[in-house]
Amino acid sequence: MEEKKQINLKNLIELSGLDITPEEETQFAKEIGDFLEYAEIINNFEDNGEYCFDILPEKTLREDLAFDSGLTEMLLKNAPLIDKTSYLVPPHKGKSGEEKEITDGENKAVDNEEYEAVIGLEVHAQLKTNSKLFCSCSTEFGKTPNKNTCPVCSGQPGVLPVLNAEAVKMAIKAGLSLNCAINKKSVFARKNYFYPDLPKSYQISQFEEPICSNGYLEVEVDNVVTKIRINRVHIEEDAGKMIHVGSPGIWGAKASAVDFNRASCPLIEIVTEPDISSPQEAKEYVVMLRAILMSLGICDGNMEEGNLRCDANVSIRKKGEVKLGVKTEIKNVNSFKAIERSLIYEINRQKQIKKRGGSIGQETRLWNESSQKTILMRTKGESDDYRYFPDPDLLPLTLDEELITELKKNIPDLPLVKKKSYMENYGLNYDESRLLITNPYYMEYFENTVKCYDNTRNAANWFFNEVLFYLNGNNDAIHFDSSQFAGFLRKIDSGEINGKIGKEIIKKSFESKMNPLEVLENSGYKQITDKALLSKIIDEILKELAEEVVQYKSGKSNLLAFFVGKVMKETKGKANPALVNEIMIDKLKE
Repeated sequence: MEEKKQINLKNLIELSGLDITPEEETQFAKEIGDFLEYAEIINNFEDNGEYCFDILPEKTLREDLAFDSGLTEMLLKNAPLIDKTSYLVPPHKGKSGEEKEITDGENKAVDNEEYEAVIGLEVHAQLKTNSKLFCSCSTEFGKTPNKNTCPVCSGQPGVLPVLNAEAVKMAIKAGLSLNCAINKKSVFARKNYFYPDLPKSYQISQFEEPICSNGYLEVEVDNVVTKIRINRVHIEEDAGKMIHVGSPGIWGAKASAVDFNRASCPLIEIVTEPDISSPQEAKEYVVMLRAILMSLGICDGNMEEGNLRCDANVSIRKKGEVKLGVKTEIKNVNSFKAIERSLIYEINRQKQIKKRGGSIGQETRLWNESSQKTILMRTKGESDDYRYFPDPDLLPLTLDEELITELKKNIPDLPLVKKKSYMENYGLNYDESRLLITNPYYMEYFENTVKCYDNTRNAANWFFNEVLFYLNGNNDAIHFDSSQFAGFLRKIDSGEINGKIGKEIIKKSFESKMNPLEVLENSGYKQITDKALLSKIIDEILKELAEEVVQYKSGKSNLLAFFVGKVMKETKGKANPALVNEIMIDKLKE
């Protein structure tokens, strides 16, 4: 027993990267030994397969209400601090991850076509609840570090978790939208591992009995539709956030500060089967998945804030083989570009290893955005290493059919169905339709526009080419609503303004933050439709161009456009071109 404790301790110290004294190691060994003895007792306990309910409260779910525990100061009181807000942990002493397995051509494709890539994704989506998964602390982003904490989410002894009912509903919605079976019974388990951002030294998750399973999501790349199978969707709590001080990244940092505001925020983890065959397909899958979750209103989808995070598992094998190769997990992938680039790099890295006769190790690697490389974080463990067991503080989650049926009523169409509808019913092209389905805000705005304006093609031209141009790829809200936009389009249709002036109005609208109709009223952009005024202007121009008029009447009819252009220049583009053309022809006949 003592030998086993020592081996486990050394592994644990190495994996955690802790720099501890011999005295601390002795104390740590005793504590680990006590825990193992307790675990052995639990392991040998005879389970008859029945759960005892009568000693637990009847209400196993709580409403999604957030409030301040008021215990932040108490929880931080005995901890080393940075700026009096964050827990401080020692510098990481593990490998730097800068091993040079490949020295040349790391970002170039390797001519090793006998191998193909096999990719599976694990996407963590933070649910848009008001409170955390097992306590009533707020989930609001950007608060003072460790402000949104309490004894439950900080892992204090003697506390009990109570499951957030709204998080359960959101997980069911996700499962239904991803064509999953909703399991009437699911079980929460403890995933045991040590890392400074995990206050309890275990994560409450679901393992053998998740809430959703056996689904799929269809994606389209290069006009080829692929069905990506989804193994499971399960609920789990998030960890805290590490802030490395003094150096970019974990290695070489002077210290790491821990913010537990994110700890125990509700997540769903969506795990695919290894059905993805290219980095482009992986990127498209995450794009479509994000679109679904945002359309459901259950996730913000903000990858920069960590609302949506992706871990990629990738291996290579000889073409035609069925057996999977040794997989590498890539972490810290927080953008669509990073998903694609990290997989390209990692597939290339593995092919080069094979080309050189080496063997691929089962590893967890980090994507380094600055160097555009994956770097070694740690050797990859198996599920057994986490010592999963059912959480004794949480009852199995049981769902009734009535709840599932009610939630199913509000599930929107999947992205590819929506895209097909836009192309067939609105006359949108592929790129326009794809942009809408991947951005729920744009989708809602455009749909509301065409509800009150029936020329969908014209609406699309102005929306995609002009309005979105001034957003410059940002997800900022459009400062004028869809009814004001539709009103602006009708002004163009009526001839009150022409296309050139319309473009100027949109530009001025974004500069001034006024809606286009206000710009039209306040800036003198209205089109000149006064026939008498235009006749006077045309008479003066034709008088100045007497020689050209003679040429026109002699048969040089292409001068008509020249004359109309002169009028438009004189009126600074405000003259109604159709009316100008009509008057001009009549005058030239005189």
